Amino acid sequence: MKREDAALSAVDILIVAFLLYRLLMLVRGTRAWRIITGIIIFYLVLVISDRLRLHTLHWLLAEATLLGPVAIAILFLPELRQAAEGLGKLDRWTPLIAGERPHSQAKTVEELVAAISELSSGRVGGLIVIERTSSMDDIVANGVDLHAKVSAPLLVSIFYDQNPLHDGAVVIRGDMVLAAACRLPLSESSRLDSTLHMRHRAAVGITEGFDCLAVVVSEERGTIRVAQEGKLRTIESTIELREFLNSKLRDEKPVEEKPRKPRERKRRVEARS
Repeated sequence: MKREDAALSAVDILIVAFLLYRLLMLVRGTRAWRIITGIIIFYLVLVISDRLRLHTLHWLLAEATLLGPVAIAILFLPELRQAAEGLGKLDRWTPLIAGERPHSQAKTVEELVAAISELSSGRVGGLIVIERTSSMDDIVANGVDLHAKVSAPLLVSIFYDQNPLHDGAVVIRGDMVLAAACRLPLSESSRLDSTLHMRHRAAVGITEGFDCLAVVVSEERGTIRVAQEGKLRTIESTIELREFLNSKLRDEKPVEEKPRKPRERKRRVEARS
């Protein structure tokens, strides 16, 4: 009986450890991950204040812990609701057990690059969100369901002014366009340039709350910017865009160019001779 009890205890511990690991992986890069970080810092300050005999600070923090369960439930309400809704969906259990995130094929990346480049050259505004490890079913639910294969003609046609779906974001998972005309949360960060429009604030806002990529094409200048983890980056060329998407969606490292030999100096030496 003792061996059976020990085996059951080991299985119990492994299951709990696996669930905790998957929970941390799900909230990684999202708003919930920052909340967890804040809770850890709060606990460390509580312990340090007790060790250093900072009685007033320790008393305030200890009293605040009484409201901890209620505060945590309120802060994690969106994540708890999303997790509860996902329990009944069988298609979520496969990636949960396997620990995988949807990877994009090379063809999908090329279609994205072609579509974004065409939007930029035509100065057509666009906002494309690409899901990574965070499920974005709540965002997809407020848009128009498509579930179509990613293609450059489809993406370009969505963002033309005459298309009723152009006002909003396109959400992509793996190689599929899940929905269009999706409403995204706007970032309230004071670090953003005041000249940036709603598309850019929406791109930053969605990456602040989810582990995803957002590609924005400016309607005025045709500038391409990408957002990740609440930060904007300007893309200067098609090659840079392709390398960025391949590195983030397909885990491919950018190819390093070999240093070129100075040809001008060689020509001067030949001319003198």
